[in-house]
Amino acid sequence: MERIYVDHAATSPMQHNVINAMVKVMNENFGNPSSIHSFGREARKLMDEARNGIARSIGAEGNELIFTSGGTEADNLALFGVAEANRNKGNHIITTVVEHHAILHSCKQLEKIGFDVTYLPVDKTGRISVQSVKEALRDDTIIVSIMYGNNEIGTLQPIAEIGKLLAGHQALFHTDAVQAYGLEPINVHELHIDLLSVSAHKINGPKGIGFLFVKKDLKLSPRSFGGEQERKRRAGTENVPSIVGFHEAVKIAQKQQKSKQELYRNFKEIMIHTLQNEGIQFSINGLLENSLPHVLNLSFPGVNVESMLVNLDLAGIAASSGSACTAGSIDPSHVLVAMFGKDSERIMNSIRFSFGFTNTTEQIQQVGEETAKIVKRLTAL
Repeated sequence: MERIYVDHAATSPMQHNVINAMVKVMNENFGNPSSIHSFGREARKLMDEARNGIARSIGAEGNELIFTSGGTEADNLALFGVAEANRNKGNHIITTVVEHHAILHSCKQLEKIGFDVTYLPVDKTGRISVQSVKEALRDDTIIVSIMYGNNEIGTLQPIAEIGKLLAGHQALFHTDAVQAYGLEPINVHELHIDLLSVSAHKINGPKGIGFLFVKKDLKLSPRSFGGEQERKRRAGTENVPSIVGFHEAVKIAQKQQKSKQELYRNFKEIMIHTLQNEGIQFSINGLLENSLPHVLNLSFPGVNVESMLVNLDLAGIAASSGSACTAGSIDPSHVLVAMFGKDSERIMNSIRFSFGFTNTTEQIQQVGEETAKIVKRLTAL
């Protein structure tokens, strides 16, 4: 039985070129980038080349990037770093109810130490309104954190419009772009973004590496202490093999961005048409347009999400839900609850299919057909 992976929004397989680039560094360039001898200088050169190349992908400069262990650390550093460095200007933070938990849990912790957080609601498509940001802004607002594209339903937020709104305000603008980066064109300066979080393993790079873009001359308090790495903003010896692998993944993603957008949108159409042809009842959570190309979240009336996922897995299909499934219980998705309410059936019957470079048209056709069979079987019980 062929196993089909359609959970690329959770993590993605590494490109062979990425693995090869990392192995080469591990074999040949083990020096510490902070060392002044030739071994250290060689490692430093590789890291600087990667830093500058990755920075260019978002229209930034190399010294505006802080390498992190991934998106979670980047989100934490953005919120806590700005909050602590700018407390003299205010203690108000704005975010949304549909953010990744790396943001939401950070905000809850900041509330415990005296910060005031406004959580903006979303409509039934998962979008916030620019007007709601405008109305929530206060003189003491120091940071606004709005995710670029949602990891569960794919909905894109009005980032450009929010950036323009905040351009004349003291509040800094952070966006969690972990799902959007590599698939959506992003220029931080054109979008008036001050801080931006990215993780390599979402774009077929290695796990355990990411970056936080921090606009030049922006005040940011460090979260780790020790050496003077990352311009004194994140202590610790840099992970050179992973940084080089990250850069390789970025180069591939940049070259293939448009073709992947078209391919993944075609995958969505195949899934939808296959289910429609099989007479399956379903609803799309979020939007088809103004959405991340690789994420498709579907609600199947009368179907239990846990049973659906188990049956998909038995059929060799790896998908996920908007819920965290635990032994014998399901914790409803905070995103779907925010969109439809805690009493909606959708929070218990929705499946996320997310696509990647290993998928083929034939595979997606098969996923659609198998999904239809499973839905028919489960609704007939």
